[in-house]
Amino acid sequence: MPSAYHRRYCRLICFILAFVFSGCITTEYNVATHTEDLFVYSTEKEVAMGQNLDRQIAKQYKLSADTALLKKIDLIGSRLAEVCDRSELSYYFQVIEDKEKNAFCIPGGYVYIFRGLLDELENDDQIAFVLAHEIGHVVARHHIKKLQAVMGYNLALLATVPAEKSPGFYEGVNFAVGQLFSAYSRQDEYTADEMAVKYAEKSGFDPEAGIEVLEKLYLLSKKNPSRPLSYFRTHPYVPQRIKHIKQFLGLPIGISDYINE
Repeated sequence: MPSAYHRRYCRLICFILAFVFSGCITTEYNVATHTEDLFVYSTEKEVAMGQNLDRQIAKQYKLSADTALLKKIDLIGSRLAEVCDRSELSYYFQVIEDKEKNAFCIPGGYVYIFRGLLDELENDDQIAFVLAHEIGHVVARHHIKKLQAVMGYNLALLATVPAEKSPGFYEGVNFAVGQLFSAYSRQDEYTADEMAVKYAEKSGFDPEAGIEVLEKLYLLSKKNPSRPLSYFRTHPYVPQRIKHIKQFLGLPIGISDYINE
């Protein structure tokens, strides 16, 4: 008689095969990592999820109505979006009126930067790096892979359908929003930084501005270690990221780059 473990394993295999043959799971070439990745979401579903999450974020945060600032951010973001590796998406850039020093993205091409972080950035090149880094996460579908791993197919799927069609819609959306504020892996950050440098350079911004941004925020965090910057909770491994960008750009590595690790 089959053991309980064997029965569970067989059910899992049948579950996976059912999705594969029903077309829910697809293997797609990831332009960021240059690998074949497994996705349970089409681009269409990713966009639908992004639209739902964007509406939820607009309820939870105060979005800026500063037309001059939004025009500036959109112009910078649009230049980056024109050269990025996922041209099938439309990209949207929003400023959140909050003193938090952070930025994040959600599926479907939505990028948000907090006023607190903007106030620390000195020029368009530094703003471009932050936006390009988030675009890099979108291009690599890091958030999609994270949601697939944490939420499971059924709960995450709730976030892609209209609210009136699913009683569990808000559960899926709220859980997804929470997961999008959790930290990325070290490799995901390295990949997004590499893409940010590439997109910045291709769109005419200074590719070394990312080093300036990270060094600036790192020094700010050292001034008040008891209250770490929110940016470092969602974008960890900052000293290693600085060294990685220098290596990617072919810049000299100093002793401080090893000491700060």
